[in-house]
Order: sequence, then C-alpha cells, then structure tokens
Amino acid sequence: MLTPLIPQTGLSLLMEKQTEMSAFAKPSIPVAKPYFGEAEEQAIIQVLRSGWVTQGPLVAEFEQSFAKYVGAKHAIAVSSCTTALHLCLYALGIGPGDEVICPSYSFIATANVIVHCGAQPIFVDIDSQTYNLDPALIPGAITSRTKAILPVHQVGIPAPMQEILAVARHYNLPVIEDAACAIGSHYCGELIGKPIGVVACFSFHPRKIMTTGDGGMITTNDDELAARLKRLRQHAMSTSDMVRHSASRVVFETYNEVGYNYRMTDIQAAIGIEQLNRLPDFLAKRRMQAVRYTEAFSQEEWLEPPFVPEYATPNFQSYILKIKSPVPNMRDKLMDDLLRRGIATRRGVICIHREKAYISQKLQWPLSESELATDTTITLPLYHTMTIEEQDTVISSIIEMGRTI
Repeated sequence: MLTPLIPQTGLSLLMEKQTEMSAFAKPSIPVAKPYFGEAEEQAIIQVLRSGWVTQGPLVAEFEQSFAKYVGAKHAIAVSSCTTALHLCLYALGIGPGDEVICPSYSFIATANVIVHCGAQPIFVDIDSQTYNLDPALIPGAITSRTKAILPVHQVGIPAPMQEILAVARHYNLPVIEDAACAIGSHYCGELIGKPIGVVACFSFHPRKIMTTGDGGMITTNDDELAARLKRLRQHAMSTSDMVRHSASRVVFETYNEVGYNYRMTDIQAAIGIEQLNRLPDFLAKRRMQAVRYTEAFSQEEWLEPPFVPEYATPNFQSYILKIKSPVPNMRDKLMDDLLRRGIATRRGVICIHREKAYISQKLQWPLSESELATDTTITLPLYHTMTIEEQDTVISSIIEMGRTI
C-alpha cells in the first residue's frame, strides 16, 4: 500500500501541530480525582449478586444515612443534582412565565433547570469575596413574576443564608439551595443540608468530594414535599417497586400525575454509603491541603487565596485562586504554563449569561463582579490522594511564573 505524499508545506504544518500538541502532555497532576477502595468494590459486588440493581433497599439506606449526617428529616436520592434542582422547582410550582433569581456565576445547570420548567432565570451579581449571591441586590430583582430564589453555595463556601432568607420571607418566596458543591460545609455551625431554605440539593459527580459515579440528593424537613418528590422521581408512581415486590399480596400502582425517571440505582447507593463513611477523612485532608495552599499564596501580592467568611467552615470542594496581575490574560497564560508542566487546572466558574445558550437574554443590570471572577480565577488541583510533593510542585510552579513577569 502506497503512502500518500505530503507536500512540504503541509508536512511543516503537521510537524508544527504535533510539536504544539506535545507541549501539552497528559497532566500528571489532575485537577480532581475520585477515591475508591476495596469497600466500594465489595459493596458493588454484593449489589450485583443480590439481583436488585435499580432503586431499592440500598437507596433507602443511603437516604437514611445521608439525612442523619446532615441533620435533615428527609433525604431523597436522585440521578444528579440537576434532576434534584429540576424536581424541586417543579414540585414547588415553578412554571411558564415565572422568574427565579439565581447567580450567573455558576455551573450552567443552575439556570438550565429553571428553563426546563418554562421559567426565566434572573441573574443577580455576586459578592466579590465569597463568589455567592449578594443579598443586597436581590430585592431590586424581584418582580410580580418572581416565584423563588436559588442561591448557590459556590465551590463549597456557604452563601449568606440569613440575609437571603430575610429577603425571601419579606416577599414570601421559597428558597432552593444549590448545594452541589457543599457536602460537609458548615453555615453558622450547622451542616449545609439541614435545610435553611425549603430544600437543599447535592451532587455526587466525580469532581465532588464524595461520589456515586453520578447522582444527587435532596434534603428537606417538609413531610408532604418529600413524599411527592419520591413519587415524582419514579414516574409519579403511587407505590414504589420495593413496596410492591415485598408485598404479601398483589399491589397495582397508579399514576396520578406526570412524573420523571430521576431514580438513583442501588449500585450507586452502595458506593454512596461507603463514600459517606469516608467523608470525615476526605474533608480533613482537603482542609489541610487548602491551608497549605493559602499559606504559600498569601505571600504573593499578585495572588488572592479564597476568602472564608466568619459564618462559614467550607469543605474546599475546589480551591479557587484569584489572579490580580495587571498582565493581560495572565490567568490563561498561567493555565497554559501549568499544563505544559503536566499540571491540570480549570477556570474558576463560568458566567452563564456569556454562554451562547443564554447570551441573547437581555441583562437588566451589570454583572461586573461575576465577570471579573470568571476572568481572573483558577481552580487548582485538590484531591484525596494528592501528595505533599505534588502540591509543592503546583505551588512552586505558580510562584515561579509570577516572579518571571
């Protein structure tokens, strides 16, 4: 078989492209890495041998353990934090023509779930220190169509919930907490998930501190809402599979409203139970790593470590570093330089209103703090098995680049 000839100009371009690609080798220090051990492996094996792999007894056990951990009356396991948020908005009656206040500085799912209900996200700017909704700006965004407030505990730093709840109570609005990143974080001494609002929604995506591969959890103290959420996640089925299969007589289910297939599987729940057992160790390690980062970067004038408000004990689901250098595009140059050294990073958090899916939405006021945070922050590697040597490599690489400016 003949090899086609490549013109010299084409060959040169190809070689240049290969050289460019080789400069960005596969990172040896990832930005995140889930941790699993033999306990998770054995738990999965037991589920497979049981023959019950979809939503069943282990989902119920995981829910009970999670509710007990955070101090909530109810926990409802679902397939993701996105489906958790959507289910809560739907169950609270959010629909076409309604408005929901939320930050733009968040993962895009925060706004998507509002749109999935037929409602419109109303973006409010963030506090420059905590990266969370600025409660002072919320009243100015409320209209006759506002039906809920959706604050995000961004990167595990709790939002100022007392101030947000004061506004919500004044206008008789429910508060849905996007706690995707906040498992293990404390607000005023209480764990996030002991609902401050009506509900709190968590993520178990692999980038989170504990994971079930993917999955989510809703916590609430509202008995009636919890019962409806459990029905809605399983096609609004009146009786669960587990109840029907364990009954001593034939039971026929009914479907009294349109529901969803948002279930968690027992395979995921088996992992979740073991990960929840490991959570205290995960949290202790991350907080120790965060202290090491902060001690190193606090000495550099061009870097700003994360701010921790007095009311909060964050879990450091992510370590967000702000770049204050006057050099144009310094954050992006830093990310490129780190990648060449085998160190993966991510930009801090996106601004949803800048994304193509939302860019046509007319903004009613500037979101200057959100945009500044998006353009100047970087997420550094942080994971349970990260060694001191790996972290020192990240630290020295960043400081070295800053001193060559």
